[in-house]
Amino acid sequence: MKRSFVLSFVLIFLSAVCCFANPPDTLDIHLFYGEGCPHCKKEELHLQLLEKRFSNLKVHRYEVYYNDSNMELFRRIAKSLEADVSGVPFLVVGNEYVVGFDETTTPGIITAKIEKCLAGPCPDSFQITLEGREKTDLALNASATPAESSSAQKEKIIRIPLLGEIDVYSFSLPMLTIVMGFLDGFNPCAMWTLLFLISLLLGMKDKRKMWILGTAFIAGSALVYFLFMAAWLNLILLLGLVLWIRITIGILALGSGMYSVRDFWVNKEGTCTLSGNVRRQQIYEKIKAIINQHSFVLSLCGIILLAFMVNLIEIVCSAGFPAIYTQVLSLNELPLWKYYAYIVLYIVFFMIDDFFVFVTAMITFEITGMTTKYVRYARLIGGLTMLMIGILLIFRPQWLMFG
Repeated sequence: MKRSFVLSFVLIFLSAVCCFANPPDTLDIHLFYGEGCPHCKKEELHLQLLEKRFSNLKVHRYEVYYNDSNMELFRRIAKSLEADVSGVPFLVVGNEYVVGFDETTTPGIITAKIEKCLAGPCPDSFQITLEGREKTDLALNASATPAESSSAQKEKIIRIPLLGEIDVYSFSLPMLTIVMGFLDGFNPCAMWTLLFLISLLLGMKDKRKMWILGTAFIAGSALVYFLFMAAWLNLILLLGLVLWIRITIGILALGSGMYSVRDFWVNKEGTCTLSGNVRRQQIYEKIKAIINQHSFVLSLCGIILLAFMVNLIEIVCSAGFPAIYTQVLSLNELPLWKYYAYIVLYIVFFMIDDFFVFVTAMITFEITGMTTKYVRYARLIGGLTMLMIGILLIFRPQWLMFG
């Protein structure tokens, strides 16, 4: 009995020694990245350090911006992990994943997951998902697009008429948001409605009611724009990083830009060509009816509803600015609340000219609108900006990824 106990103890000890003496098998981890993505480059540098630190660590890399097969693979893996596929880098370690890269927290998270897998059982969810697929097919699908050459990285200066030279790498996302929102605000289609509303408000005796109704119209217009842009953003994030979507919106930007530049030369009066006289007259009558309501609550609700209707009808007059901006926004990996914060920032500067005109009119009791000259040149600059963004979306999307 004692002899068998000793023998069992020796066998257990020897097996433990063997286990510690032999290093674990190769740990395969899988990185989905996009060419030119700044966060992906930072994670790549960290993974290179980990490959040197752990000799049995192997990193498989899959470029998804320009490789449809890799994008499809990315979708399959993310779906099996019940993960969001809205952005890269996306790292799969065993049956866990890490989305995005923050220099202060992500390196520690990745290292901990790798050490955990190396120390014990680590089911490979990547291979489980691909069960039944030939490894040769996987190797073909996983072919990565070569990294951007150093010479291409240097080509970051763009010369734009009237705007001069722009360094697209140093041009921050907040600055782009402010510029695009401000240029989008010079929208004659919505401005004429506000000016007519002000002309009616100035004839009222109740100054408090004037302020409330005018502010309600501006707030309603801002809310419509927020809902429209949020819907566009969520649609793009839902569809994911699909090449044809980016190309389509890039073409839309080019078309919108050319239309705005053409409108600068053709439409000397700077008026909205999308609103006919009949439609304007109908809206005028609705505004009069709303203002003349005896019930203040009905007037307030009517003004808000009118703001929704006018902005939904005339939103095409923005020449696609909101849709194109949300595409640029989706290229940048951000927390969800930051996406909405940027949309709010965009709308603040989009509405700033309307608010300026309204406040000035309420204080001076005079209607002061944007002159034709300023509106026309704002449309020209906006058109040139759209052309630049369209070209970048199609040929250099990485230049629109800030950070």
